Order: sequence, then structure tokens, then C-alpha cells
Amino acid sequence: MKKIIFKETDNFWILFNGTEYVVGLTKKMQQELGSITQVSLPQAEQRVARGETFLELKAEKLVGEFVSPLTGIVSSVNEKIDLDICSLHAEDELDAWILAFKDVPQEEFMTL
Repeated sequence: MKKIIFKETDNFWILFNGTEYVVGLTKKMQQELGSITQVSLPQAEQRVARGETFLELKAEKLVGEFVSPLTGIVSSVNEKIDLDICSLHAEDELDAWILAFKDVPQEEFMTL
């Protein structure tokens, strides 16, 4: 049985499902942003370092860049975002996932 661990940072939730580290916007951040109109994400298989910009958003209340909470390789990106950007405001915040990382140093995740 895989161990599932859930953590939150200021802007993001991170779920380790035993294989990948899935990252999404917290409900609080969704509310602070308002309606999101544009998003720019890294590509699958792109390496991202903790503290490096990995997400750019244009929203009703904010235009900004967000830094990655983890170091790793992007294993997948939520394709629903391209089809319907409103999916980032899903009622269940776990449905508002942005991307997933692989090859993350476990100690980096555990110290969040």
C-alpha cells in the first residue's frame, strides 16, 4: 500500500501519492486570485528547481509569478487547464491540480 502525504505551503497544496508529487492552488489562493484569465506552465519532462519561477498567472486580482515549492522533473501537467482555465477554481481543490513532479528529493518535501 502506498503512503499518501498531504502538505500545504502559502499558496499551494502538495500531495505525494507514492509515485508523484501533485501540486495545486490552495482554496485560499484561489479566492485571493479571483478569476484566472491566463496561465503559463512548464512542459512535461522539464526540470524545475525549488525557488525558481514555475507558474505565471494573470487573474482578476493579481498578475504574478509563483516559485516552485519543490525541485524535480515535471511528469505531467493538468490538460484540463488548457481546455477550461476555470478548472483551477474547482470546488474540490484536489481537482484544481496544476502539475505533478517526479524525482523530487524526499527530504525537500518532508521539510515543507
